[in-house]
Amino acid sequence: MTDEPRLSAREMLDRLEETLSRRTRIRAVAALLAGLAGTVFVTSLWWSEPGPLPGRTHLSFALFTVFCLAWACYGGWLLTRRVPLFATEQVIAAWIALAASIVTTGVAAVAAARSGTDLVAALAIGGLFVAAALALAVRAHTRRAALLRRVRQLTQQDRP
Repeated sequence: MTDEPRLSAREMLDRLEETLSRRTRIRAVAALLAGLAGTVFVTSLWWSEPGPLPGRTHLSFALFTVFCLAWACYGGWLLTRRVPLFATEQVIAAWIALAASIVTTGVAAVAAARSGTDLVAALAIGGLFVAAALALAVRAHTRRAALLRRVRQLTQQDRP
């Protein structure tokens, strides 16, 4: 038995830290910097091509730029939050990762098929990335649902 007084659900919710944890801030800064660096790298590579590029190459560069910008926006959004997120940030990151891995696998498969290289290898490696991103998305959704269930339980217990 502990000597600490039992907190009500409202007091427990009020004690949630109003700022992000150090670990979350580090992840947010890493996502922001990686997204910005990726955007600069991909766009500079895209613009510095000496000759005209085929349409599918322009599309691939545009998609990679969009994914890098999505990570940069995610990092910026996460840094500006000052409320408990209840794992929302993990769900968003998982969906960005899943979308990026699916599209990248598709682009790699099309490139492999058109060039006559090993399509099976491109699909197998891409499939591993998609499976990992999907597993992270399921885990993030499950964790968020558990946290939201716990919040509902605490708020219902606190009601008279």
